[in-house]
Amino acid sequence: MSWQGWNYGDLFDAVATVVDLKHPALIHGEHTVTWGDLDRRTNNLARALIDGGAQAGEKTAFYLRNHPAYMEGLIAAFKARQVHVNVNYRYVADEVHYIFENSDATTVIFAREFALIVEQIKPRLPMVRRWLIVEDGVAEATPDFAEPFEALAAEGDGRPLGITRSPDDLFFIYTGGTTGMPKGVMWRQDCLRRALMNPALVTRMPVDLTDHLEIVRETGQGAVNMPACPLMHGTGLLTAISTMISGGAVVTLRSPRLDAHELWAQVDRHKVSQIVIVGDAFGKPMLRALEETPGRYDASNVLSIVSSGIMWSTEVKQGLLRYLPQASMVDSFGSSEAVGFGLSIMTAEGEVETAKFQIGDNVKVFTPEGREVTPGSGEQGLIARGDPLPEGYYKDQAKTDATFRTIDGVRYSIPGDFCTVETDGTITLLGRGSGCINTAGEKVFPEEVEEALKLHPDIEDALVVGVPDEKWGQSVTGVIELRDGAAFDELSIREHVRKHLAGYKAPKRLFPVARMFRAPNGKSDYKSAREHALKEIELG
Repeated sequence: MSWQGWNYGDLFDAVATVVDLKHPALIHGEHTVTWGDLDRRTNNLARALIDGGAQAGEKTAFYLRNHPAYMEGLIAAFKARQVHVNVNYRYVADEVHYIFENSDATTVIFAREFALIVEQIKPRLPMVRRWLIVEDGVAEATPDFAEPFEALAAEGDGRPLGITRSPDDLFFIYTGGTTGMPKGVMWRQDCLRRALMNPALVTRMPVDLTDHLEIVRETGQGAVNMPACPLMHGTGLLTAISTMISGGAVVTLRSPRLDAHELWAQVDRHKVSQIVIVGDAFGKPMLRALEETPGRYDASNVLSIVSSGIMWSTEVKQGLLRYLPQASMVDSFGSSEAVGFGLSIMTAEGEVETAKFQIGDNVKVFTPEGREVTPGSGEQGLIARGDPLPEGYYKDQAKTDATFRTIDGVRYSIPGDFCTVETDGTITLLGRGSGCINTAGEKVFPEEVEEALKLHPDIEDALVVGVPDEKWGQSVTGVIELRDGAAFDELSIREHVRKHLAGYKAPKRLFPVARMFRAPNGKSDYKSAREHALKEIELG
């Protein structure tokens, strides 16, 4: 079997034959699922799905916070040839309904916490045949139509299914984007596996399944991965999958919001080797917890902290490296539509500039018209990723055609991120073009202003948006979260930005908020930030 033909269900079947079945696979608080448990339970779940009528290619939606049931359900879905569909657990009922309906989900795995929303939307979802409820300690009544997830996992002999799977089996990642409703990115499993196997992050690239299993044997107990960000987004989930097929373990946190002290306590307890976060939204609280209690936690096993999704500032990386000098700070630039644009790896030996990346294979930068940008020219362009790529967006050909373009006979994913290319081939990320602010004819990318704002000693977090302005067309406007005890001094903050950026990029107005507008994975909620700014302007 060649590498390109692999299927994740086959992979998990194979890995279970070479790992130590007594080693932990999933850890959540006091609850541990060993590799033996995982293999048996996921086989039982997969067989229950098929016995219940699930057909290859049907969709299974996951409406859960971080919990062992997420990974168990996912692996069972792979084995039963079901298509994973992620659901943002912060969505309101109509938004959850949209994901279930748009994806054509026939099975839903949901936490008891969300039982009331499930009951509310079920009558409008005749296509969903099975609802599996996961116990999460929340005291909500069990809907009479729901089946207990735990019973299906526990019942059965745990034997492998012995079915033939395909490398063309799909995996969906629903991504929010900046406009419109979320879109389902469709990955063929063999393409996703190749995309996730980054040569810069592995010591040896397996050439086939036999070679992969030999690497797992040699490694013994694999990496211990902690996705501090939600599994229902690509950053956490894809790194967890990569850890699991290498025979490692995944540690999830119990707190519904990031509790940095819980994080470091679990890192200490379980000897975590890799932590997965989303930029400064996670990095700053983690650093603060270490500063508050120096020497309390043993983090000497941490070899890397991996971030993706939003800017991760040099200053926060430097702060973490003071406490974890052995670790690498890995800033991964990618998206649901294109894994592996580039990497920025910073260690205690040297500083790396914020938003500067070494690009990956098959990555180029084009102007919007399709002309390749000349390195060192200073010209802004859109980053593009070639093979391996998703098939496109589920049930949205127009969006697929706009994002996945063929240039000079080569198909690329171009999600809309602007950057410049240096003479050495590195890129400097500017930001997503859809959020670019046009102020008096000048283009301002929110991300660069946000990074300047967050360097101010009184600012914990910041988002920057454009609002309509009679004089400027759009006015650069900042929404900021102050550090505890800090006073709001708008003039001082604006002058601070002017020291780092051109004057026209400094916010014309600043509005403090008690808590920044961010999704649970740390990504920016520009829509809510802009609505808040417009409301404040109207009131003021």
